[in-house]
Order: sequence, then structure tokens, then C-alpha cells
Amino acid sequence: MDRDLKHTATQLGLTRPQLIARLREEGLLTPENLPAHPARDRDYLRVKEGHWFHPVCGMQYSRSTRVTQAGIRWLADRLGIELPPLPADRSDVA
Repeated sequence: MDRDLKHTATQLGLTRPQLIARLREEGLLTPENLPAHPARDRDYLRVKEGHWFHPVCGMQYSRSTRVTQAGIRWLADRLGIELPPLPADRSDVA
């Protein structure tokens, strides 16, 4: 399950603006808040593309950054944030 930057920031104990600022300082985000190295960091950061129809302006498109489950721990390590141990993933248990 991919998380948006708001939920990722909450999990890391930061606010969304603090997380974005730190990611930009590390060179992980562009000024548009998209991954700076999408091929290199594809296991941790992804781009979600969306679209909707506006009655006056026509088709509208958006892109936003999502963080994978593995990306939470990766970001914590990159940003020097201590995380509590994550519970085991039990989604495959019948």
C-alpha cells in the first residue's frame, strides 16, 4: 500500500511541510514535489497520476508522490529518524 506525503510525515513524526523540506534538502524531491530520481528510487517513491473532467476547463491532470511500505524505513534511515519496530505483515495469513 502506497502512502501520500501527509500520511508518511505522520508516521515519521513530522508535518507534511517539514517532510517535504527535508526531502528537498536530501535531493529526493523536485520543486514540484515529485521524485527527483524516479528510476533509482522506484522501490521507495512512486508517482501517482490522476485525472478528472472539469466542465469549463476540460480534462485536468495531476501527479503526486507516493511512498511505498519499504520507503518508510528507507526515508527514516535517509533522514536520521528513529522508528519503532514495524509489526509483521500478516496480510498473507489465511
